[in-house]
Amino acid sequence: MLNSLFSGDLPRSKALTLLLLVIFVGLAFAPFIFPGTRSLDTAARICIFIVLVASYDLLLGYTGIVSFAHTMFFGVGAYGVALASIHIGRGFDALIVGSLAGALVAAVLATIIGLFSLRVRAIFFAMITLAVATAVAVLFSQMSGITGGEDGLNFKIPRALTSAQKYMSDPLFGVKVNGKLMNYYLMLFGSLILLLVFLRITNSPFGRVLQAIRENEFRAESIGYKIVFFRTGASVISAVGAALAGSLYAIWLRYVGPDTTLSFEIMIDILLMVVIGGMGTIYGAVIGATIFVLAQNYLQNLMVVAADATQSLPVLPLILNPDRWLLWLGILFILSVYFFPSGVVGRLRGKR
Repeated sequence: MLNSLFSGDLPRSKALTLLLLVIFVGLAFAPFIFPGTRSLDTAARICIFIVLVASYDLLLGYTGIVSFAHTMFFGVGAYGVALASIHIGRGFDALIVGSLAGALVAAVLATIIGLFSLRVRAIFFAMITLAVATAVAVLFSQMSGITGGEDGLNFKIPRALTSAQKYMSDPLFGVKVNGKLMNYYLMLFGSLILLLVFLRITNSPFGRVLQAIRENEFRAESIGYKIVFFRTGASVISAVGAALAGSLYAIWLRYVGPDTTLSFEIMIDILLMVVIGGMGTIYGAVIGATIFVLAQNYLQNLMVVAADATQSLPVLPLILNPDRWLLWLGILFILSVYFFPSGVVGRLRGKR
């Protein structure tokens, strides 16, 4: 049954299985193990970025397509929920309509980009997607009457998903059982379901063809597969996954804006997460997103402790200054690429 649940693609490494199990348990019981608003927000972001990175891994790791438009689909899904919630109301129907509308728009955009651009060489396709994503980001920033412009949009979600809704009068293991907690578990289980869907897709005959195209597109085409059709299909599925991740992100934040969903910095973060976790392995999305989001949120705090502990030494406090946390984040990325060239998942499976 477990083999069927994971579509026959088990971790195949005791160390990787243990690491994934620790992450899952940590996320499942995060509100109880790590109480506090910041830790809960970090855990929710990890869940959302797991889906976002997995959807991009389908494109880059399994199909070999380099695209810089992934944040565009992420933003479309987020704005879909925001606009639906503003115009329909703060009900669950608005969240469903907004999510489906965002996924549909993302699928249409991905189809158009794919059919017109996937025939060109990889670098030219990457440049086309970068141009389209930049144009859409500028468009959303300037359409202030609809998208709120640079200020973005604040909206209301169902009361059942907010901290105002109390489900138990007494705390459970010291944690308030309210709508915010339910919202977190919506993020967790929504992300888990989407992750299992991506595992199913990548281990289906369709996913095998994508891997064949990645390895040798001329050979795949010579035996009868329509390369553009499969690449466009992968782009559409990836875009829909990114849009649904954006919908979850909007529901969690109750705010969308160009900087939070359409920024090119997010695109760079996605690339880093894919490389750290391991390309062509959906499990790599879990590892990469967890490591990167934790580093983003807590590396600066660790540097504060390290700088205080080394005050008596001459140079280390300056090097470990919290203001230089981005430098150390870059160093950690370089080290991870050097010691794990195939990503954490690839390295652990290789040891087996």
